[in-house]
Amino acid sequence: MIIDDGTNILSRDGEAFLLAGFFGKEDGDRYLDLLMTEIAWRQEPIVIMGRTIMQPRLTALHGDEDKPYRYSGITMTPHPWTATLLEIRNRIEAAVNHRFTTALLNLYRDGEDSMGWHADNEKELGRDPFIASASFGTARTFQFRHRTDASARAELSLGHGSLLIMRGSTQHYWLHRLPKRSKVPEPRINITFRTIL
Repeated sequence: MIIDDGTNILSRDGEAFLLAGFFGKEDGDRYLDLLMTEIAWRQEPIVIMGRTIMQPRLTALHGDEDKPYRYSGITMTPHPWTATLLEIRNRIEAAVNHRFTTALLNLYRDGEDSMGWHADNEKELGRDPFIASASFGTARTFQFRHRTDASARAELSLGHGSLLIMRGSTQHYWLHRLPKRSKVPEPRINITFRTIL
């Protein structure tokens, strides 16, 4: 497994590894162009602390047909895998020796689109979810914050073609987010590959 020799981004209570150049620029450019046009992007309402708001990004779900995904008060039924998503998934699976059933896609149209603090800890992901997060497009800041120790934080830049792996107890002990960045005019697509049990 290629991440075994990497450096863990988290100080404790989990494992996160960044493979900055996993996809080369040529492949990254091709995937970005294809995903922008092939995916049926939607803006969904979600429930945050009892309040319904529109997500500050566009989303789509693709994957195995019997694997719906629920989070923040919505249930998403997956669209079939596209040839592009299968190509990306197969490359990641071969590198990390793990099978994924589902791809949750997020399109951040510019720096005003964001993702708040959360953990990918939905029960259908199991106790210690293995999540592979691929990024295409403009680089964005990604932050971790420990649930019980405010001093334990980590920040990194997810650049074009990067792959972030989160595994082990990460989702139990850490929250993560993609904050707003007002001076980022370009889009970014993120795909989180997950295994729904």
